[in-house]
Amino acid sequence: MTADLDAPNTAKLPLGALLAFAAVVLVGCLTETLPAGVLLPMSADLRVSESQAGQLVAVYAISTAATSVPLTALTRRLPRRALLLGLIIGFAVVNAVTALSPWYPLTLVARVLAGAVSGVMWAMIAGYAMRIVPAEHAGRALAIAMAGTPIGFAIGVPAGTLLGELFGWRYAFGTMAVITAVLIGWVLWQVPRLPGQAAQQRASTKDVLATPGFRTVLITTFALALGHNVLYTYIGPVLADAGLVELLSTALLVFGVASVLGLWIVGSLVDRRLRQLVLASTSLVAIAAALIGVTDWWPVLLFAVAVWGVAFGGAPTMFPAAAARVAGRDADLAQSLTITVWNIAIAAGAYLGGAALDLAGNTTPLPWLAAALAATAFGIAARRRAFRDS
Repeated sequence: MTADLDAPNTAKLPLGALLAFAAVVLVGCLTETLPAGVLLPMSADLRVSESQAGQLVAVYAISTAATSVPLTALTRRLPRRALLLGLIIGFAVVNAVTALSPWYPLTLVARVLAGAVSGVMWAMIAGYAMRIVPAEHAGRALAIAMAGTPIGFAIGVPAGTLLGELFGWRYAFGTMAVITAVLIGWVLWQVPRLPGQAAQQRASTKDVLATPGFRTVLITTFALALGHNVLYTYIGPVLADAGLVELLSTALLVFGVASVLGLWIVGSLVDRRLRQLVLASTSLVAIAAALIGVTDWWPVLLFAVAVWGVAFGGAPTMFPAAAARVAGRDADLAQSLTITVWNIAIAAGAYLGGAALDLAGNTTPLPWLAAALAATAFGIAARRRAFRDS
């Protein structure tokens, strides 16, 4: 990957802009996951079943997967900062509507629109962050911009859930809308303007998919994310079968904190050691999942969860960085394809894990299925050269 000609020629990272990106990513993460933390009061207040309330998470992911590629293709010509401001306003509106909506159908529509906003945001943030720094610092810039994801899972989601418990779920979403609106000023202050992609520079989705190495990145991304979600979605039942259900909140906290550490490691090394990081991540996730499958002793289990968190925490940086290196100037469209695959893996992981759970009647197969998928990702990455270090 090469830096854009309009990127500033300085080794100093524009932290103000990158942290603004991280805040937007954090808002996107919280917008997606907050309903899971306030599911019960939402279902009671909207007068729907818990399963219907759960669809508010599912439709978000489906909308993101379905709209990311076409909407990213349509918006590639737009100036980057103007598009980012439009997306921030979109997050503010959908969270405000969610906070105020008295009807489940309206809330559902807001979630569908939120997913569409998120799909474009995830696709453009990565390319934007890497364009405002020299090429040799692109991976580090991406790691800072994507820091909102593990921070959201480790701190933001529990905090949002607590806010919902103390004051009501509507206040949690209302607070999100207010915070999102404040981001507009931050972006105007710190984030530089960048042009969109000229028509003559825009490749088609077919062309990007045909780029040597890109499909390998997508397949590896899908295999690892699928394995992760098979286990993560059902970690509560896994712990319950091990007689450690009371360990769930601790395990999630350990995973979240370890993910932040994993992101820091990846951010420090991704510009020089991308291939080694991908191989380490996929292999360690496989080992951690297998360890979870063989133990019911809580110290070993928490150790395995910590290893899993460190290994997977940098994935939202590694795979976009790999996609961007392969795709070059078409990084935004490449990111939209990566995000689509990632969200398909989230939905497929929940389905595959549920099917395995129903078939076996217990959670025994889940860690081994996750380990097998992570090992498959390792095997693909090990024998292909898509994950190059420079």
